[in-house]
Amino acid sequence: MLLASLISYIDRNTLALLAPTILRETGLSAQEYGFVISGFSVLYMIGNPVWGRCLDGIGLRLGMTLAVSFWTIASAAHAFVGGFWSLAGARTALGFGEGATFPGALRTVVQTLPPSRRSRGTAIAYSGGSLGAVITPLVITPVAIWWGWRFAFLFTGFVGACWLLLWMFVSRRADVRTVPVQQQHEPLQPLRFRDRRVWGFMSAYALGAMPIGFILYGAAIYLGNVREVSQLTLGKLLWAPPLGWEAGYFFWGWLCDRCVAKGSAGVPLYRTLLGIAAILSLSLAFVTAIPTTAGVMVQLFFSMFVAAAFVILPIAHATAALSARHAGLIAGLGAGSWSAVLALLMPVFGRLFDLGRYQDAFGIAALIPCLGFAGWWISTRSTKEKGACGLTASAATQ
Repeated sequence: MLLASLISYIDRNTLALLAPTILRETGLSAQEYGFVISGFSVLYMIGNPVWGRCLDGIGLRLGMTLAVSFWTIASAAHAFVGGFWSLAGARTALGFGEGATFPGALRTVVQTLPPSRRSRGTAIAYSGGSLGAVITPLVITPVAIWWGWRFAFLFTGFVGACWLLLWMFVSRRADVRTVPVQQQHEPLQPLRFRDRRVWGFMSAYALGAMPIGFILYGAAIYLGNVREVSQLTLGKLLWAPPLGWEAGYFFWGWLCDRCVAKGSAGVPLYRTLLGIAAILSLSLAFVTAIPTTAGVMVQLFFSMFVAAAFVILPIAHATAALSARHAGLIAGLGAGSWSAVLALLMPVFGRLFDLGRYQDAFGIAALIPCLGFAGWWISTRSTKEKGACGLTASAATQ
């Protein structure tokens, strides 16, 4: 599943990386680019819970085969776009298919690992996304320079086809190919959207982790337009911020599992950790005041490191408090709500970029995680949960 999320982010970050060249050759504005990203985000938002429910029902093997086949075709289709509408069509199709990425990852974790190892398992499965963002500039830049940006998208389609071939063999494992069944000791209850913890989880994930998408999609344009960094140099720089995202996944995953093992990972601890992350997120607002490009890269690295907390910690709490049996749907709601926030905000950020108001864009992006933490805090302030992250005996036996 690490490789699936890695390929997913190679597919989506190829457009972000090559945006300056593609916008120039197709004549698209930054605002139109923002609408394309929004189209992806809307369908990604829809695809996440759809695939999550699907994977919880029909199983990982068939579900992931269908999803990756669909998004591989959509990714390769980018090579044939000629303008706004064709690019938007290919991008939205890609978004729907890739909606299975994190529901599949979390479904695999809870289906194959004990509770005390799930946060690290989540970090590993999800880290393919951040690793893909690290690898994309190093791999796609030379491909695009040698053969053009259109061939780069054909290359991403080839990589997806290779994963499908590997999946045919890996998914033969009994604990992967088995369709989840209702266990007698834990009747499977529907996830209730009236439960405010569901909305608190989506608030923390979607708003708290929003800087990840903002940096992924906006960094290349900011560095190219303001810092006058060339396309070739962007390929040498843009692997660094996602490395912070990767490191953040493992740090927060390790910290969470350590707390679970000690029985101290209750709601108060998570409030403290997420509160600290929200405060640290504010540093993103000062990017435009940093005099050197190297300093900007350090800040973007740190901001993505911090944002990873808003993925790992809310997931750890939600899968325990709301039942790990809903893992696919929980992951889908988290990633889908995150995508919805990007769909709403990327055209706004794109417009601010077109107007040269970069400081305003970075300031807004820095404040939004605080809103996410506030939503999560309100949803859990009167919650009384037992054990590690609300882990019950029935959940621990899964």
